[in-house]
Amino acid sequence: MAIITSGNLTEPGLCGNIEYGVALRGDATVREVRTDLERYGKLGASISLDDVSALAVELQELRILFQRAQGSIRAKARKAFRQKLESARNQMLRQRAKGKTTHAIFSDTILFLLAKGSLRTDQLHPRVKLLQPDLCDDSIDRVIDGVHFGKKWKHHVRNAQQALKKQGKIRFDNGLWYLVPSRTSVDDPLSSS
Repeated sequence: MAIITSGNLTEPGLCGNIEYGVALRGDATVREVRTDLERYGKLGASISLDDVSALAVELQELRILFQRAQGSIRAKARKAFRQKLESARNQMLRQRAKGKTTHAIFSDTILFLLAKGSLRTDQLHPRVKLLQPDLCDDSIDRVIDGVHFGKKWKHHVRNAQQALKKQGKIRFDNGLWYLVPSRTSVDDPLSSS
């Protein structure tokens, strides 16, 4: 059985809130739900308890600075808040990318998305951005000799698409990107990446 619900495993989530959920039965459906969750989980990173504790300290300091910034319009408090926010963001990015390059993260994300079906590039890129917002900064353009070539993250995604195509993991046909089934594991395109 697979249970999908908006309810959290907390006292309010179980007893106080009005939540919605559905229970699914059937081997194929349950297997597909499990596979989807496992594939999605591979897009993240394992974070040690020590790293979570360090991040918690950062977030507590961020909360204190945010409260100061809210209560004061002084430039110094706003600057300290922005610096701490950037520090926390950078620490989170370091944890997410531990042991992985940006190229590898984008490649895994493309494989994850195409495992559900073919997509046009204009469908694929927004979905990559939705799953990897911290790596898809629209404020950064790719500029060469003063000429703008579009968003830098889209350039990285296109490079990942072409690399996966060269590796024979995806193909482009009639305007659509397709996942090429692996000989070793048809069920999990991320297992070979």
